Amino acid sequence: MQHTMKVRSLPAAIRAALLAIPALGLLSACAPLGPNYLRPAPLPNVVSEQAAVAGPLAQYKEAAKLLKPATPATGTTVASDWWKAFADPRLDALMTEVANGNQNIAQAEARYRQATASLQQTQAGQWPTLSTNASAARSSQATTAGRSTATSLSTSLAASWELDLWGRVRRSIEAGDASAAASAADLAATTLSLRAQLATSYGNLRSLDAQRALLEDSVEAYERSLKLTQNRYDAGVVARSDVAQAQLQLLNARAQLIDTDNQRAALEHAIAILLGRVPSTFALERSETYALKLPAVAASVPSELLRKRPDVIAAERRVAAANAQIGVTVAAYYPSITLSGSFGQRGANLSDLLSLPNRFWSVGPALALSLFDGGARDAAKAQVVAAYDQTVAAYRQTVLTAIGEVEDNLAAQRILAEELAVQQQAVKAAQESLTIALNQYKAGTVSYLNVVTAQTAEYSARRSELSLRAQQFTATVALLRALGS
Repeated sequence: MQHTMKVRSLPAAIRAALLAIPALGLLSACAPLGPNYLRPAPLPNVVSEQAAVAGPLAQYKEAAKLLKPATPATGTTVASDWWKAFADPRLDALMTEVANGNQNIAQAEARYRQATASLQQTQAGQWPTLSTNASAARSSQATTAGRSTATSLSTSLAASWELDLWGRVRRSIEAGDASAAASAADLAATTLSLRAQLATSYGNLRSLDAQRALLEDSVEAYERSLKLTQNRYDAGVVARSDVAQAQLQLLNARAQLIDTDNQRAALEHAIAILLGRVPSTFALERSETYALKLPAVAASVPSELLRKRPDVIAAERRVAAANAQIGVTVAAYYPSITLSGSFGQRGANLSDLLSLPNRFWSVGPALALSLFDGGARDAAKAQVVAAYDQTVAAYRQTVLTAIGEVEDNLAAQRILAEELAVQQQAVKAAQESLTIALNQYKAGTVSYLNVVTAQTAEYSARRSELSLRAQQFTATVALLRALGS
């Protein structure tokens, strides 16, 4: 009868433990310790985010200076495929390739997967762990009656669950989720930065192609001038010094052609590496004209950067992660409670494993609390609070940097447009001056030095125009990147 009571008490005890779990679960659902996250004001010396958006982030300083400010209705809004606004199919193909082949992007993607896996590992702490064990052993022992042998078989099932009464696990999940989001934003920021770098390199390469075409035209003109001067020298009209000046000008232009090829090769190699390719396997055909389209970019308002720019998003998510870590550290001041239990059977043979008397079980809570640690927990808390303050400062600096980059490139667009308009007038004036100098030289009223001076000025003016167009392209790419495309 006593044996029967023991057998019946087993399920009752387990049922009591199972009934206690929901109650303990309710306790663990209490609000976690530590401060709840509140997004900090994005700018220093600003009370709240709302105040920042209504004030310093209301508009860009440079936007009011644009003669024809772009708007979403008339300009090109920032999109994830922003490079298509340049209307260059070759650039479109390169952008697809850089996303698939660039090794820095591959590293950022791997870091994101690592952060996601870490979050999943942390989330597993919400659930009980369940394990099983089975063993078989045979032993021999010498006694006064002789040598005896014994067989021991055992199988068991064990479970344990740390009750998240103080929110340590929940704050850890909160931190992991924010870190994973920051890692995703880092991936987006890396991709955006490298695509902008690719577009800039591509634009510079096409600018060199246009400069080379200009140099080739100049070389042809200088060759004609040299021939003209040589004929006039042979006729005894001009001095030998005129021929020497014409030769020097031609040779300088040819040397610049070679230097242009050197610069283009370096850019082509840089683009290949961005694509994740060996330079020897990559080549870009030359283009005689610099015909990349420059879209009008709608700058929106500074407060949009908080929502769209990936490095700002990443910095803000790191603030959230650091805030959650404070709660994790505060929870260390309180005891940890673990509910564990095991159930199994043991015996000398397989048939014994099915026998009730050979069944064993245990269930109960365990409490652990550090009573003295020499101030380690206080130091840990001070450390995470300082880390939080650091991430807040880093977030605000990222916002300031982002706004500054947009302002810089808005100013560049405005100033370069004004400068280009003046430079185009300078090109017309230089061409007219060259025509006059050539006619005067042919008439014998001026020396060849006047022609050299006019040709140099005309070439310099045209090259400056090409350089300004390249700078406009670079500034447009930089603006799109700064806006968080």
